[in-house]
Amino acid sequence: MSQFSCLSKSAIYSSMKKVAFLHGNISCANQSLRANYVNFNLGHRINRGRRGSYESTFFIKKKRITTTQLRGNPRSAGIQTTKNDWGFFQLVNHGIPLELLERVKKVCSECYRVREAGFRASEPVRTLEALVQAEQRGEAVTPVDDMDWEDIFYIHDGNQWPSDPAAFKETMREYRAELRKLAERVMEAMDENLGLEKGAIQRAFSGDGRHEPFFGTKVSHYPPCPRPDLITGLRAHTDAGGVILLFQDDQVGGLEVLKDGEWTDVQPLAGAIVVNTGDQIEVLSNGRYRSAWHRELPMRDGNRCSIASFYNPANEATISPAVAGGEAYPKYVFGDYMDVYAKHKFQAKEPRFEAVKAPKSSPAA
Repeated sequence: MSQFSCLSKSAIYSSMKKVAFLHGNISCANQSLRANYVNFNLGHRINRGRRGSYESTFFIKKKRITTTQLRGNPRSAGIQTTKNDWGFFQLVNHGIPLELLERVKKVCSECYRVREAGFRASEPVRTLEALVQAEQRGEAVTPVDDMDWEDIFYIHDGNQWPSDPAAFKETMREYRAELRKLAERVMEAMDENLGLEKGAIQRAFSGDGRHEPFFGTKVSHYPPCPRPDLITGLRAHTDAGGVILLFQDDQVGGLEVLKDGEWTDVQPLAGAIVVNTGDQIEVLSNGRYRSAWHRELPMRDGNRCSIASFYNPANEATISPAVAGGEAYPKYVFGDYMDVYAKHKFQAKEPRFEAVKAPKSSPAA
């Protein structure tokens, strides 16, 4: 991967962190980077934009996550870093046709219309209605903390997919194939940034090729909520798995990530794919790439669509740090970790790591 020739990558990264609150420029030869961005570089092809500019990717702004423009030679466009404390970044120029993304939005929106009546009769809706009625009677009410204001379903290679609308299956098969390739490109870039051999993370996920990693997609809708002060869209959590690729609504916001005790908006951006790293990447990278707490806020207006695809280890895969030094993480079988996660998803991840230190299964990978 390329890097600026006149400054070391550590110096650039350090400088960018120091000027995170400014709005000036960091310049190197004919490159110019907005100073209030922190960069994580995947090193893929940088596409030339209008008027000689090159659109780069993976930039995290202090108050919101977004992307920016980098001017100059695209071969010099990358800033490599081996640490990403945010756990979130956005990709543009990712190679997925925008026409396909538009079709994905269309079929998922149509699918929700088929499901909407079921959501209106769901427990979260009934619970919220009961709280509002109790409040109207003058009773004190407490916000709900054990359920979410969302309609969801999962698709993967081994389950039944919706058949209405008719184009859903074909469109989502095409989309998932593109997302899977993108996830593998992301992991290869992480390999390089961590100093690992190419394919190291994928081999860990597959038990050196003996098992098939899991690739699933969660289709979520967060319908308009009349009382967002009484219920969450999706409670705060970290993701259990590996690399998560999110195609989020570019009109209705609500996704936030926690950094340094502050919730930060992940700004909707047309055509972008949001990437976040799960607990298994944190372990494999020995803490270099953190899995971040994130949540969805319910909105009074707008029906937010969120399509998250998860590239996770096989249940039989053994996970342990592949990078020396740093924090100490346990060695465990991923399926054992998922058993713990299913019971404690909305709690801190550190006790989950502790719970799998003594393996319950014989490692098969």
